[in-house]
Formats: sequence, structure tokens, C-alpha cells
Amino acid sequence: MQLPFPLVEDPDSIASERGRKLFDGSNSDFLKGVVAMDGLPEGDRLEVCFAGRSNVGKSSLINALTGRKGLARASNTPGRTQEINFFTLTDSHYLVDLPGYGYANAPIPVVEKWQRLLKRYLSGRVNLRRAFVLIDTRHGVKAVDEEIMSLLDSSAVTFQVVMTKADKVKDKDREKILNQVREKLSKHPAAYPEMVLTSSEKGDGIATLRAIIAGLD
Repeated sequence: MQLPFPLVEDPDSIASERGRKLFDGSNSDFLKGVVAMDGLPEGDRLEVCFAGRSNVGKSSLINALTGRKGLARASNTPGRTQEINFFTLTDSHYLVDLPGYGYANAPIPVVEKWQRLLKRYLSGRVNLRRAFVLIDTRHGVKAVDEEIMSLLDSSAVTFQVVMTKADKVKDKDREKILNQVREKLSKHPAAYPEMVLTSSEKGDGIATLRAIIAGLD
């Protein structure tokens, strides 16, 4: 019997090569940071977004995907990124880095502003093909993760869980965390039925995630 929400299998050579070509380091660049809906770029290309708790490793993952170490700037202060950051990927895709959530030190009005912008973006971006929700393999799904998953449910945006920092967890502990994530995902109708296990530091799962994004239409 197959487990619900299994890990994605490694891509075949064709899919892997398609992903490699799309994410060639020369193909990606920072476009702009957006603080209001009227600043969004025109939705003229396929778009994927990355959401996750502060310090989950979003910037590191985007840098690993694109092969550009400094493209997305990681901050030592969780929650410091207060913008929706757009990156171009050739002339066919946008990669979107959403503000980190679960930030303990941000003022309440700032948090509320981010939340309003996030809700409007998710519900109004017709070219958004998939959201990737990043979950730290060391910690599993937290309450704030479930909040963003529920928001994606209500916005009818398909989301796929990407487990980060997998290299930081022993195999026996990792399976326990994965089962906790599976149990949480079973409650969310917008959840894509496969997960991706990654390590930006080791490169694990990066080719798989590239192939997934390259295969969207």
C-alpha cells in the first residue's frame, strides 16, 4: 500500500535536462520587489511562488535552483524581507519569493499588511501555476504553516510541499517528521499529492524540483 503524499521520484533524463536548461544560471535575474498589488509585473508568463516560515531556507533554495549563490538574499533577521520578490527565468517564467511568515519580532501592523498583500496576491494572480510551501525537515508542519495552507485552499491555488534542510535530520527521525507532514496535508484539498525532499547545501532534490517547474504548463 502506497503512503499518501509520497516523495516525488527522481526525474528521467529528459525531464532532468529540461529542468537544467530552464534553470541555467544565465537565465535568471532579480526583477523587482513589490509592496502593493499595483506594483505587480504583468502576468504574461507562467509563475510559481515559494512560501515558508522565516528561516526555513527559501533564499537558499532559490539560489540553489538557479545556480546563482547571491540571487535571493538570505537575511540573518527572520521576517526582514517585507516584499514579494520577483525573479525572471528566461522570458517564460517568474519565480516569486513571498515574505516569510511566523516572524516573532515584526510589529503587528506590519504583519497585518503583509498578510493582506499575500491574500490579494494569491487570490488574484491568474498566471500562478503552483505554490511551493517549504517545511523545515527538522520541525515538520507548525500552526503558521497550516494557516498558509488554508489560505491556499481558499484561494484555489495548488500547493506542493518542499521539505528543506533534509541533510540536518537522521533517516529514522526524518520518516517520523514526513508522516506528521502527510497527516497534516490530508486535511488540505489544494495540496498536491507528492512531496519533494531537498537540501540546498548538499544539492539533494534540486534537479527534481527544477524538473517539476519546467514541466508545468
